[in-house]
Amino acid sequence: MTSPAETVESWRLDDPHAIAALVAGRHGDPFSVLGPHASPAGTVLRVLRPDAETAEAIDSQSGRPLAKLLRRHARGFFEGLLSKGESPPRYRLRFSRGDDVWEEEDAYRFSSTFGDLDRHLLGEGRHLRLYEKLGAHPMKCDGVAGTRFAVWAPNASRVSVIGNFNFWEGRRHTMRPHPGIGVWEIFVPGVGPGEIYKYEIIGAQGQVLPPKADPVAFKSEVPPATASVVDGLPARAWEDESWMKERSARNDRSAPISIYEVHLGSWRRRDDGAYLTYDELADQLVPYVKDLGFTHIECMPVSEHPFSGSWGYQPIGLYAPTSRFGDPDGFARFVNRCHKEGLGVIIDWVPAHFPSDAHGLANFDGTALYEHADPRKGFHRDWNTLIYNFGRREVANFLTANAMFWLDQYHIDALRVDAVASMLYLDYSRQPGDWEPNIHGGNENLEAIAFLRETNTALFANYAGATSAAEESTAFPGVSRPVYAGGLGFGFKWNMGWMHDTLDYIGHDPIHRRHHHDQITFGLHYAFSENFILPLSHDEVVYGKGSLIGRMPGDRWQKFANLRAYLTFMWTHPGKKLLFMGGEFAQEREWNHDWQLDWHHLDDPLHSGVRDLLRDLNATYADQKALHELDCEADGFEWIDASNPDLSVFVYLRKGSGDSAPVLVACNFTPIVREDYRIGLPRKGRWREILNSDDPRYGGSGVTNGIVDAVEEPWHGRPASASIRLPPLGATVLSWDQ
Repeated sequence: MTSPAETVESWRLDDPHAIAALVAGRHGDPFSVLGPHASPAGTVLRVLRPDAETAEAIDSQSGRPLAKLLRRHARGFFEGLLSKGESPPRYRLRFSRGDDVWEEEDAYRFSSTFGDLDRHLLGEGRHLRLYEKLGAHPMKCDGVAGTRFAVWAPNASRVSVIGNFNFWEGRRHTMRPHPGIGVWEIFVPGVGPGEIYKYEIIGAQGQVLPPKADPVAFKSEVPPATASVVDGLPARAWEDESWMKERSARNDRSAPISIYEVHLGSWRRRDDGAYLTYDELADQLVPYVKDLGFTHIECMPVSEHPFSGSWGYQPIGLYAPTSRFGDPDGFARFVNRCHKEGLGVIIDWVPAHFPSDAHGLANFDGTALYEHADPRKGFHRDWNTLIYNFGRREVANFLTANAMFWLDQYHIDALRVDAVASMLYLDYSRQPGDWEPNIHGGNENLEAIAFLRETNTALFANYAGATSAAEESTAFPGVSRPVYAGGLGFGFKWNMGWMHDTLDYIGHDPIHRRHHHDQITFGLHYAFSENFILPLSHDEVVYGKGSLIGRMPGDRWQKFANLRAYLTFMWTHPGKKLLFMGGEFAQEREWNHDWQLDWHHLDDPLHSGVRDLLRDLNATYADQKALHELDCEADGFEWIDASNPDLSVFVYLRKGSGDSAPVLVACNFTPIVREDYRIGLPRKGRWREILNSDDPRYGGSGVTNGIVDAVEEPWHGRPASASIRLPPLGATVLSWDQ
């Protein structure tokens, strides 16, 4: 055992400023001082433990004393000669205070686990799997179990990880800086999954910031608590090989894609009002959606968010599935169940902005790190949120890697990117003088455009069959065109124009619809300029807009008839389909995120009739190639009769490729039955009615057609024609039979 007095002058730290900085928690590189260090006399060991009175090093295996450490400062700085040799022995630390004695590993004896390539990629902002390095990762170092913490904070003067494991004391585990890349790292022995933590950061000007949650945390506390939780990236037992092999075909623009949009917290609740867990949602939501024939479930944002009233659209924990419904493995099991049942999973992804909560990304290291410092670029006045600095390579990398994370770790099939329009334009929702033009003098956000292109390129290049969809409400060109063709690279785009026009049309009293005829026809002028999704989303049933059924005019029967006709029109119109939960059974009240859907409606035949219609619409859409195969191609649609505003009748043909049977759709948006209504057809022979929204099974009046025989009598410029019955406030769908 080495005496503390032996050759003291040759190994003692003779730097009072360094010692003062350490005990004050202000030293920016404690690894340069603490832990074992070579000296002329041998290996010197320096330790900071503010609550200890004595400290000594002991042999890791035998517990034999190796060196008593001198208490160099009353606030817990100890120092001693560990060994005279070049290779220090394996040691642990033993401390005492009064009658209390305890042992622990020394966090400052462990080397960095970062490799040169990781440092290079992180420094360049090109690490698509940065989540494998940043965040909290349980692991073993030198045979010792613990957790490696790593965080990007380039302008900080000191960063510490704090938690119950160190009594939230920032001096205990100050992290190792990696100069040039702005990353701080430390391996803390003895810390494992389930421990809560945050980062204590001192800015460049010496200011202590509010404790920060980990931007790359994989799990968070259940809100309103805000700490991150050690979880790591455990290997998960996926059982979705068949789905993953078929995913490319299931997500293709020629596939029948019908999306059920859901807010996981308000689809259904337990009897006591508590949320369903991810596993309960897998047991209840998945079979429900499958039974209705939808092909995909779209979850409103699942990333952790502090305020439930934001519905997830103001996230802070981009890498953590919200703990409101369980742990990350629970969410993985939910996705796995969806895939086993043949359902794709889409999540809403929010790279446009983030909230200014003190524990989040705002002013993260004492500077505008993730956000733009200039409020003309960095602040959303509509939402009181902050805008990412897409031009900073590390920030763009953080977001792109997050997109990859959901596809990689959770097998997500598509990202629906929120608020894309707000990203594309520097003057979005801004007054003159409140925005700064780009380098060309225009209003396009060139940095955001480059970010979106790079993210979509990485998505399609690295994850076969995965896709993306943009919520984009402007006429920005090429949103769903490939990057190599000058587009933004999305797989699909929400057709917001179609949604606004047609909802406005159907909301008018039938007697006035003749004056709004073009709101139905106009969408076909641009229907094939993008790969469109027709969205009846949550945004259409909130903020005083009422429910879908509430928008329909007329008495109660007419309201339901209008909705059935409108949904039939939507499901037979070019474009993929999206419907927000509750719309499938005509929920009457506006959506409330604080409670479940009104499931008692299904006891009413009119409500259950809408649900049954939706089930049959999905089945028809999937079965008939003509209704989905050329959804995004002009060759898949043909007007038969679109110039009859006085009758508010629309007749059109849907076509598939090759010899697939064409499908004719006739919509009558008035309450008047049209008997013997002649329509032109491309072929003579038998046409079979495969769906009618006025069928009594759905609550209709029963004006149906059955089998229709077309004869060689030209009409509407077609070689054949037939007389059919047009149901009141209804739509009929006919398929050529022979």
